[in-house]
Parts: sequence; structure tokens; C-alpha cells
Amino acid sequence: MSTPTTTPSRRGFLLVVLASLCWGTSGFSGSVVARRSDLGPLDIAWHRMAIGAVVLLAGFVISRRRRGGGVPPLTRGTAVRLGLVAAGLAAYQLAYFAAVATAGVSIATLVALGLAPLLIALGATALGHGRPDRATVVALVVALVGLVLLVGISAGADTGTTVVLGALTAVGSALGYAVVTLAGGGVPAGIPVTLVGFAGGALLLTPVALAVGLRFTADPVALGVLVYLGVVPSALAYAMFFTGLRTVPGAVASIVTLLEPLSATVLATAFLGERLSPGALAGGVLVLAAVAGLYAHRLRQPVPITGA
Repeated sequence: MSTPTTTPSRRGFLLVVLASLCWGTSGFSGSVVARRSDLGPLDIAWHRMAIGAVVLLAGFVISRRRRGGGVPPLTRGTAVRLGLVAAGLAAYQLAYFAAVATAGVSIATLVALGLAPLLIALGATALGHGRPDRATVVALVVALVGLVLLVGISAGADTGTTVVLGALTAVGSALGYAVVTLAGGGVPAGIPVTLVGFAGGALLLTPVALAVGLRFTADPVALGVLVYLGVVPSALAYAMFFTGLRTVPGAVASIVTLLEPLSATVLATAFLGERLSPGALAGGVLVLAAVAGLYAHRLRQPVPITGA
């Protein structure tokens, strides 16, 4: 007997929301580490990737021992996708923390995540995945208008070449994020895409970090924040994100992740001295409205039928 279910779509949507909120603490955490130590963007990105890979590996080993079973066969197409995820993660992390160091948390996060939905929608269309539906396009426009209002926070406080350079670096971060989303969404269930992505990304960053001069820190606060950065907004958040991508289209997920710059801006305002103007508050409301409206639309869609 066939039974309808909406659980995968709702669960996937909520997992992407939770991942986005966790990611919102990344820029703030990176700023704390930079202030407490002499670690640069490359050092912070490498630590995040390496710590995340270790945590994910431990979780993978434990889960395999409990559940048993093997990993699905690795096809050539899946291998290419995993390689793109690893490269995209490495580029995204490095460019993001470089943008944070140059232009601050708000500008870096807002530009990187604000451009990502457009890049993902264009990429999905170019790859033949179809055009976004009307509700997704409307949510995208509303969310981007909200982000434009939010960007005024840092741009108004720090004008000139610094913000421009930081914004340009954040564009590279957006490209990396788009690659991760588009490639990761097609990886079959059962393959540890998050583990492979973080381990591969750490390996890609290692020779660069060693060539430049990888730095470490003994500051207890910086070390604690680095561990947090590797565990919560990295291993945990990306695991939730890639799980959610199996039932949530990339274009939809990219709009939901606009919650990240919103939460990042709130943290920057509360702890780093950045100020929210009335226009910025209105922008935050628009972002939340876009995500909430998109979620309501998803719940009203036809229910898939599974089982037999």
C-alpha cells in the first residue's frame, strides 16, 4: 500500500536552516582567533578544514562500526563531484577568511552568500537542471533586496579600497560555495561527501600553507575557538547541509543559507562593534520573510508518493 510522506523535504529544509545558523558563527569565530593570535586567513582556513576532517573521520568510523555495511561503489562521475566539493571547500574557506580579514565579517559574509544563489541558479540552468520556479525566483529577489540593505552596515562604516578588495575576495568565496552546492547535491547517499570534502580540502591547502609558513597558536581562547570552528560550523553544519541537499534543490538551499549572513551580522553587531541601521533591520526582516515564504511554499507542494 502506498503512503504519502513529506518528511524528507521538511527534514532536509530544516537541516539546511540549522546548518546556515551554525555557519553564521564562522566569521565571528575567525575574527576572535585573528585578534587573539597571529594566525592569518590561510592558517585559520587550514585549521578549520583539518579539525573538521578529523572529527568527521572519527564520526564515520564510529557510525560504520555501529551500523555496518559498506560504501556505495564510487563511479567516475561521483569521484569528479567529490573532487569539485573538496576544491570548492578549500577555495571557499580561504577566500572567505581573507575577505573577513580585509573588509570585516558583515561584508565578507553578505557578499559571499548574497551572490551564491545567483551563481547556483545560473549554474543549475547551465547544467540542464531546469529553471527555478516562480516562488524560488521571488524569494531570491526579496532576499537579495534584503542583503543590499544589510550591506550598508559595513559599507557605510568603512569605505574605500579596503571594502572593495574584501568584496572582490568574497566573490571568489561565492564561486567556491556555488561549486560545493552544485557538485555536492548529486553525490549518492551513503558516500561520506562531507568527510571527503574536508579531508580533500585540507590536503589541497596543506602545501600552500607550508610554502607560505603555516602558523600555530598556544593561546587557550584561540585554540578553543579553532576547535569550535572545526566542529560546529564545519563538521556538524556541513554534514547537515549535504544531508539536506539530497531532498532540497540547490537553488532553494542557497536562498535558505542567506540566514548565515543575517546571523553573522547580528553577531558582528553585538560583539564586534558593527551597527545595525533601520535599513539594515528592514533588510534582515526581508531575508527572514524570503526564507519563511519559501518554506511555506515547499510545504504546499504536491506530496511525493513512496513505498509500495
